[in-house]
Amino acid sequence: MRLNSERPAGTGVILVTLVVAALLEVVPLSDTFNWVRPEWMLLVLLYWVLSLPHRIGVLWGFMVGLYQDVLVGTTLGQWALAYALGAYFMQAAYKRMRVFPLLQQSAVVFLLVGSAQLLAFLIQESVGRTFYPPYTILYSTAASAVIWRPLCGVLRWVQLRFLVR
Repeated sequence: MRLNSERPAGTGVILVTLVVAALLEVVPLSDTFNWVRPEWMLLVLLYWVLSLPHRIGVLWGFMVGLYQDVLVGTTLGQWALAYALGAYFMQAAYKRMRVFPLLQQSAVVFLLVGSAQLLAFLIQESVGRTFYPPYTILYSTAASAVIWRPLCGVLRWVQLRFLVR
């Protein structure tokens, strides 16, 4: 028998954080800053997978990726596949990731975000819709790795404040 304190709670809060990340994805920026825009949706998803691996996983990654596809108007399924794979790898390594120091966590996030963006680039390339060189994905990947720890602090505060479990 489960106690009330063990019941999952806070799905609405998780959804709100993902919607805020979606808004940050589409905020208009100049061309200069658009190249270094962090992957907000993927970062928030990775945080929740790391924090609540028993609730948030590959299916959430796929659904958030589909939402990202529709939001930014890319090939349907491109980000869904990339986010599902990112969620899978984070879920597979969450125990190790939790004990990593700051620099190692950022390095793992760099690899996960970079892999997701490379997969999305390859899908865009296969359908003939790429308009930028492949090395430009490193800019936003590096920005995502840098923003990872402050974002974790903010989302941890939200998780504790609204009792997300």
